Amino acid sequence: MRPTRDFSRRAGLRRSVRLLSAFRFEQSDPARFYGALAADTVDMVAELWTGLNATTSAGRTALDVGGGPGYFASAFTAAGMHYIGVEPDPGEIHAMHAGPTNGGGSFVRASGTALPFADDSVDICLSSNVAEHVRDPWLLGNEMLRVTRPGGLAVLSYTVWLGPFGGHEMGLTHYLGGARAADRYARKHGHRPKNDYGSSLFAVSAADGLRWAASTGALVAAFPRYHPRWAWWLTSVPGLREFAVSNLVLVLQP
Repeated sequence: MRPTRDFSRRAGLRRSVRLLSAFRFEQSDPARFYGALAADTVDMVAELWTGLNATTSAGRTALDVGGGPGYFASAFTAAGMHYIGVEPDPGEIHAMHAGPTNGGGSFVRASGTALPFADDSVDICLSSNVAEHVRDPWLLGNEMLRVTRPGGLAVLSYTVWLGPFGGHEMGLTHYLGGARAADRYARKHGHRPKNDYGSSLFAVSAADGLRWAASTGALVAAFPRYHPRWAWWLTSVPGLREFAVSNLVLVLQP
């Protein structure tokens, strides 16, 4: 597909191994993990933009819903984009400012399901690994499309519940059921998981995302985020995709 042509050339096995290896360092070495993820995300967004518009993404305004630490701000700014991070948690906003922002980007405290931006106001709207933490992820998706100008780019990427990383820090115990896995984690560690099922973590399927995206009329591509190009066919197989896709990327153009 034309929108993913440039990105698919880079989506090889070496990239997949590099990114999946970085996940081991999320807690012990956040700079290594978030730095690698941010760099790859910027490359993906830039290449998707070029695939859709045949122009460079430099100079475009990128709105990042749930931006997390400042690594994303730094990477997008270094790529020449005007970065705006949106985050509802003041603690995360503090982490953004404490992170390696290099003076780049701006940050807004707001909910992704009620973005304080005008219709058609940004060129690019991104949400990376946020939808599974929102009670109504498709309200978030609709807001992303609302603020993205016609001909722009919206990229919604999220962790599929039945994939191996669906339970987040609860590991594979989420296959026992979300509530049971969260209770088991609390008994073992003496506190509730950060990603607590039913409050800050929800079961979002690949089928749900594909159904929503198709209903908008704006879907131009869908693929597994961390898989090599030759495994992207998994997205088209009902049932199997819930376990094998792991993280689904929905590419939309209003």
